[in-house]
Amino acid sequence: MRLPKQELYEEGSQLRRSSKAVSSLIIEGYGRRRYKNDYVNHLVYSHAECDETIFHIEMLLETRSSSDAEELNCLKSEYQSVSRRINSFIRWVEENL
Repeated sequence: MRLPKQELYEEGSQLRRSSKAVSSLIIEGYGRRRYKNDYVNHLVYSHAECDETIFHIEMLLETRSSSDAEELNCLKSEYQSVSRRINSFIRWVEENL
């Protein structure tokens, strides 16, 4: 995805950080799975970062900062799917661990 210089350092930076945090928080939480509340907290934070990533993608779409709206819409759809999966996994962990 190509972004103008201004967005590359502003919105692009936020997008990179939130998207990286999704998986890193799940991994960190898994390392603490012995402590159910810590595990669930990390999953909730991961879910929030996923939603933040969706928000940044939507901002790029609204401002037409990228010439590739199709790619952004595809990313948005995939992150929405990940968000639903994380939410389902949170419920499973709460009920089964």
